Amino acid sequence: MTRARIKVLGERNLALVDVHAGTNTVVLGNRVLSVNEIQFDNPIIGTVYGTLLNYKGALEKLGDAVNHKPYSSPPLAPILYIKPANTFNHYGAAIPIPPGIEKLEIGAALGLVIGKLAVAVEEKNALNYVAGYTIVNDVSVPNESFYRPGVQHKARDGFCPIGPWIIDCHEVENPDDLAIRVFINGILQQENSTSNLIRSVSRLLADVTEFMTLSPGDVLLVGVPEDAPQAKVGDKVRIEIAGIGSLENVIVDESEINGRGKI
Repeated sequence: MTRARIKVLGERNLALVDVHAGTNTVVLGNRVLSVNEIQFDNPIIGTVYGTLLNYKGALEKLGDAVNHKPYSSPPLAPILYIKPANTFNHYGAAIPIPPGIEKLEIGAALGLVIGKLAVAVEEKNALNYVAGYTIVNDVSVPNESFYRPGVQHKARDGFCPIGPWIIDCHEVENPDDLAIRVFINGILQQENSTSNLIRSVSRLLADVTEFMTLSPGDVLLVGVPEDAPQAKVGDKVRIEIAGIGSLENVIVDESEINGRGKI
């Protein structure tokens, strides 16, 4: 069993529980419950920061384009953007697809949940600032902007499902070697690993906190692998990260959603 924190809809605080990441089940008392038997809420209280082009394959796919305008060179520092609070979503909730958009890009990302104030941390000590790990679906409208992420593409309502829980940092032996898989309607569409990061988890934290402070509860996404799959209305999306669990959501027409991601 693995120690994790969950947030249940209607509850004010996170609850410490035992989970089975492989089977996506939660131990409550003498009962073992499937994640589908629990009404999860988003477990995050801080700001979510995304990172672009941190997978080797994602940068390689740009080819020589990085040497031409408007880029002129490969990125010298992490390319960050914010997933604001309106994007927050949770396990099992609907992801709205806007009118006129046929498909959404599914961004499978490992989320680093910050545990204490992080300012100019050293790479060798960076993991000491991580409270835990979660799964994030960094949803976006397909677009070609890399160095200047478009708010209209990444910051729409419901575009950041998170969860189903936060796995305690001590339960993950090596965050730089976690398999990531994306399934759409039960069919494997993408497979990668955090071993392919350009900046490791520790290096990314060190580089980011060199110029900005991360506060307890904030989440830093390590990046989205290349060739992110796309999903349309009616598709069921599942992101699996080894040792962390699975995050499941369904794509629906924006007009069908009422309130907090409910159909």
